[in-house]
This record gives sequence, C-alpha cells and structure tokens, in this order.
Amino acid sequence: MAKSPVRTVKHLLTRPIRLPRLTPYVPAPDDPTIFWFNSERDDIIREVTRRCVERHVHEQRPLEYVLNEVAHEEVKRLESQRDDEARDSLGFWRGTMRRVGRMSESEKKETLRLICERMAWDIAGNFDPRIYQFATRAVPPLLTGVMKPSALPEDLMTMASGTHVVDEMLRTEGDIDRLKRLAKRGTLVFVPTHSSNLDSIALGYALMREGLPPVVYGAGKNLFTNPIISFFMHNLGAYRVDRRIRAALYKDVLKTYSCVMIERGYHSLFFPGGTRSRSGMLERKLKLGLAGTAIEAFSRNRVRGIARPVFFVPTTINYGLVLEAETLVEDWLKEAGKARYIIEDDEFSQLDRWLAFFRRVAQMESACVIRFGRPLDPFGNAVDDDGGSLTPDGRVIDPGTYVQFRGVPTIEPRRDAEYTREMGQVLVGEFERDTVLMSTQIVAHALFRRLVRATPGVDLFGRLRHRGEVTVRRDDLAREVGQMRERLRDLASRGEVHLSELADRGDATTLIDRVFAAWNGYHRRTIVIEHDGQITAEDPTMLLYYQNRLVPYAERVAGEGDLAAAREIARLG
Repeated sequence: MAKSPVRTVKHLLTRPIRLPRLTPYVPAPDDPTIFWFNSERDDIIREVTRRCVERHVHEQRPLEYVLNEVAHEEVKRLESQRDDEARDSLGFWRGTMRRVGRMSESEKKETLRLICERMAWDIAGNFDPRIYQFATRAVPPLLTGVMKPSALPEDLMTMASGTHVVDEMLRTEGDIDRLKRLAKRGTLVFVPTHSSNLDSIALGYALMREGLPPVVYGAGKNLFTNPIISFFMHNLGAYRVDRRIRAALYKDVLKTYSCVMIERGYHSLFFPGGTRSRSGMLERKLKLGLAGTAIEAFSRNRVRGIARPVFFVPTTINYGLVLEAETLVEDWLKEAGKARYIIEDDEFSQLDRWLAFFRRVAQMESACVIRFGRPLDPFGNAVDDDGGSLTPDGRVIDPGTYVQFRGVPTIEPRRDAEYTREMGQVLVGEFERDTVLMSTQIVAHALFRRLVRATPGVDLFGRLRHRGEVTVRRDDLAREVGQMRERLRDLASRGEVHLSELADRGDATTLIDRVFAAWNGYHRRTIVIEHDGQITAEDPTMLLYYQNRLVPYAERVAGEGDLAAAREIARLG
C-alpha cells in the first residue's frame, strides 16, 4: 500500500541522510581511523555477519531455537509499536515464525545470515569528513546563537582565532597531551558518566576542540527521531542502538560490531551506566556489555599477532544545571519510571526547554566540566606516557600476558567476562575520584542535609513531602556551605574528588547567589524561596537530585553535628 505524503515526509526525515559524493574520497595517511570508515563499512558488515552466524551455528542451541526467539521477540515488539516499522517488517517476522519448523539446516543458516546482516546494517553508522569539517566551523557559532544571540556577531568575527562563547561554558580537564600521544599508539575507549542526552554532543565537541580524534559511539535510536540531530549524529560516527529490541541475537550483533570496530583501531565511546543517571548519582552498577567488547578486541588482536594496545579513558561529565533533571528525578522516584529505559517526552525533546536551558547556562562560567581521567589498560592497570602497562609498584608489564594460556594468546569468553567485571569495579572508583563537584550540587547538599536533620526517622518519600517546611537563615547556610567547601578542598588535595573552578572561587554568600540565580533562571519548579534573610527548601525533590552527586562523600564532608544526617544520605547510594 502506497504511503500518504505526510507519512512519506515523516519517513524521510527520520531516515539517516547521507550526502552524495561525485568523486571517491581518499583520506590522508595521518587522518584518524574513522576517516576510513565508509570505505571499510561493507567489509565490517560482512565480518560482523560472518562471526555471528558462525558463533550460533557452532553453539549448542539449535538454530531453530535462535530463529524462533528472535522472531517471537520482534513480533511482540512490532505489534505493540504499530508504526511504519511494524507495517514494513511485521510480515517478515511472522513468516519466519511460520516457516522455521519446515526449514532445512541450510535454509535456517541462510535465514540467520540475512537477519544478522539486516541488523548490522541498521546499526552501522556513517562518517562524512565534509560534515565533520563543517561541524568544526559551524557548530560553535550555532551554539552561541542559541545560547547568547547578542554575542553572535562578536563570535563570528573571532572565528579565525578559534575562540567562541561556548568555550567559556565548557571546560576540559585532564592530561590532554598524553591522550593525544596514546591515540597515535593505540585505540582509545572513552567511558564517561552519563547525566544528559547532551553528553555525547558536549563530549564530541570537547574532543574536537582539544584536537583529540573523533570517536564512534552507540546512540539510542530514539535520538535519531530529530532530523537535525540525526543528520549530524549519523554522519559523525554514531551507530544506532535500538533498545526496544529484546532479542539476544540483536545484542550479539551489536557487541560484535563494536568489537570489530575496536579491533580495527576505531577510537570508541561507551556510556557504562547504560542510560542516563535518573537519580543524579554517580553510576555504581555498570552495564559493561559493550565495554567488554574492548577487552575481547584486545584478545582477538593478540591472537592474530597484532600488538595494538587498547586504553580505557574514564571520563566524568559534570553539569551545573542538567537539562532533563526534572523528568529524570521523577522517573527515579516512581516505580513505573524505573522501567522507562527510553524516555521520548523529556526536556531533550522540547525546543523551548533547550532555549531556556542554553540561555541560562550562557550566563554561567564553566557550566559543564569534562574531566578525562588517567588512562588504563583493559585490565585496570595504569599506563605510562608511552602506553606501557604498570603494576601498582610501577613496573612495566606486557598486558598480552593477561590473555595467554600456556604462553599462547587465546580467546576465552569466561576469562574476559571476569576481566570486564573487574574493570567495572575500577571504573566506579575512577568516577568517584574524577568527579568535579559543581556549586549547585554543594548548595543543594547543604540544604538537603538540613532537611534530613529536621526529619529524623522519616523515610525518603515522607521526607520529600516536607515542601516549604524547612527554613534556614542565609547566614547559617553560608556558614555551612563554607565549612563543607573547606572539607571538599581537603578531599581534593588528597585526590579524592575535584571542585569546579567556580565552586572554589569567592565567598560562600556569592556562591549561594550564583546557584539560586541558575536554578531560578531555568527550572520551571521553584527549588528555594528567599524572604527577609530566610531561605526555604521549597522543592526537596530537586534538591535531592542535585545533592545526590555528593552521596559518596556525604560522611567525609559532614561536621560532628551532621554525621547522623550524612549517614542517612550515604545510604541512598
């Protein structure tokens, strides 16, 4: 049946758009690996398909079971979606379910190959150097135009100098020069914290600005529904992850795709938290399926005699304001929300909230701080400036010995799964040490701790109902914030956490003023009310969200009178 004009336009807008090329593109020898992606894509798809088919042909489960499982899951998903994809694909999956019992083994293998190939093509991204060059020049003034229109003329005039208004809001920390050196020696795998859908955009811009190579990364398919964002993400290395697909075969194809990419030296990015932190807390329960592919890729290269190292780069992305904070924390607190793995109706999908958010952060210095942590080898060891793996006592070791059996490199999934689990534990510690605490989080923690102190023995949900019932004199709040900041400075001097430059600057009263201005200028909910020198915690839920970043440090920044409250807060984690 022919599609209506409206459906046709909608279909075209949500499909990945690629620009035609009249002549073949040949990258320069020193271009990053991703510049070669389009010429390698067909071969990558073939390799992913071949490996997935071979794995399932040789495993103990009959192919009939594999095909039935994926068809059953897809029929269930598409029947509930009732959209264009369902109209296009439901017949194929229902037909597969009907026929699989009558198929010969060769027909089952061919059907499996077709399904794997179809999934791999749907996942695979694109990289267009022309779009990358355009983005490097156009995105900064575009963001300036959205965030601070009055500064756009000045921004355009200073384009040649490479400085933009957006650079005042996004700060990067860490040993960038070392990462540049390691990028030439091996494959970087960035593993950041995840608070907002803006993370991949902010991190991508930070890499570009600092002269680090672009990366490939998995992005939820729901993010590709916006045609403008979809166009840039699709053409700048993002591959699509459809979290609605529950079939185990799809996850297998996705992991294999990631593994093949890393084996071939494509710098990559995974969010090990899996999805955005709903609570605002640092992620502690990591989903390491994709991260495990980096370890498998290292093993596979060693088996083939390729000594290219893999370096994990723990990264924290820290915001003074979070675009989707109001939706995320409500989801965290609701049982129904906990199951909402994909959110399509939050602030990220609302243009007015984007404009309000960016215009507020345009008034803030260092509204986002991205901190690159110390690089690690795939087994959690620190590495030296040359990329050599180091033992805790500083000896250089060969990481290849971790994947050897009787002196020979091997591929051993159960062994690598254990290494992946250990890497997860290491990342949790690195995230805690590399977190950069922002002013909003510090002030929110001081106010929420007051609330906990005033409501002893009350559970979290009971406590959140105390709207507008806890008041503190401004002078007292400034004293508590000042004392907390001194304790945080002590922790920072011992390398246990970091303070943002803005949180570390000025007196506590000025810091509180900046925080209240930031909250009131963006959030639709009133978080605090100030009247006649008295500050009232009007919205405990939003205070909870922002203070949650300090949960791992709650007891270490508490004075003697706040220890009981701090212990209650620490138990939230």
